[in-house]
Amino acid sequence: MTKFELMGKLYLVPTPIGNLEDMTFRAVRVLKTVDVVLAEDTRTSGKLLQHFEVNTPMQSHHMHNEHKTVNALIKRLKAGETMALISDAGTPAISDPGFLLTRACVENEIEVDCLPGATAFVPALVNSGLPNDKFVFEGFLPIKKGRQTRLTLLAEEPRTIIFYESPHKLLKTLSQLVSYFGADRPVSVSRELTKMYEETIRGTAEEVWAHYTQKPPKGELVIVVAGKK
Repeated sequence: MTKFELMGKLYLVPTPIGNLEDMTFRAVRVLKTVDVVLAEDTRTSGKLLQHFEVNTPMQSHHMHNEHKTVNALIKRLKAGETMALISDAGTPAISDPGFLLTRACVENEIEVDCLPGATAFVPALVNSGLPNDKFVFEGFLPIKKGRQTRLTLLAEEPRTIIFYESPHKLLKTLSQLVSYFGADRPVSVSRELTKMYEETIRGTAEEVWAHYTQKPPKGELVIVVAGKK
């Protein structure tokens, strides 16, 4: 029997970013067969598990407690438990909790299996019509400290750049793209991906900013920006 067989296993399980039909058969099977599901928000995930008739016990695991819970989870995995980590939507560890536990598993030689599945930036990138052979995923920009420094650096980036943004900060970010990247820099903003009101707005940074000044954005957003020529 190998060391991996003596220990448990951590599964990173993507969940739909909007449309429940994007859940995979394998994801449902794993969630039903593990010992515990680690959920970013047990209330949100509870609805998802109920929809797919998953009765596995849940435990809260989010950005505010993950530093404190990692060691205890590692001990349980070493003792043979199997766990599935899910976030509220999309792939765990992509701008969501998951990295700390995954790193700890790797350091302790505990097997990690990340299932393929939904993540918002991939369809946004492909929908943008901007070059996608090489790209940089930035997630959320710093809120205050380091924000201007980061934008100054990224203004010189030749690859396509991807950001996540919330509705109430979109106009600020777009106005800063105009200032730092130039008014004519091609930009694409996708919102409510996979949902009923999904849309993608494309144009120059200034045009997209002007659009959202007239039509306040709703829902989760992905900004895709062309690299510097």
